[in-house]
Amino acid sequence: MTQDKAFPVSWDQFHRDARALVWRLADSGPFSAIVCITRGGLVPAAIVSRELEIRVIETVCVASYHDYRNQGDIAVLKPVAPEVVKAAGEGGKGILLIDDLVDTGRTASIVRDMLPKAHFATVYAKPQGRPLVDTFITEVSQDTWIYFPWDMGYSFQPPIVGNGE
Repeated sequence: MTQDKAFPVSWDQFHRDARALVWRLADSGPFSAIVCITRGGLVPAAIVSRELEIRVIETVCVASYHDYRNQGDIAVLKPVAPEVVKAAGEGGKGILLIDDLVDTGRTASIVRDMLPKAHFATVYAKPQGRPLVDTFITEVSQDTWIYFPWDMGYSFQPPIVGNGE
């Protein structure tokens, strides 16, 4: 799948979108812990944990984008700590799974299998992965590449249409 469209997200916009996610999640709990999918889920998990006053934050480390543009083989680098799963209950009930984006759903499927009863929330969702999450804020088309603020520096952005002359 080629990524034809660019969707750059500023820090301010991401913070607003992550807080909007919290508003949607506020009545879905209570949650005993957050499990964020690294690395993309780290920033939204920090915002969500603050706003929902959740102190237990765990990571599941999954690598799927190896060159920042194309998904490759998925590798689970670190599973969820057994004590977090045990404390939450059977199947992860009471755990809030957080990621920045659900794209094709390949990573989401692996993590969903680990914690089938967890509530899965992402800030952004693409159509292929959207059925795997319970809550999200913004849907973008499958052919859109989201440029997150932690992946960018300040530089000229060409116009969407035309060549900028």
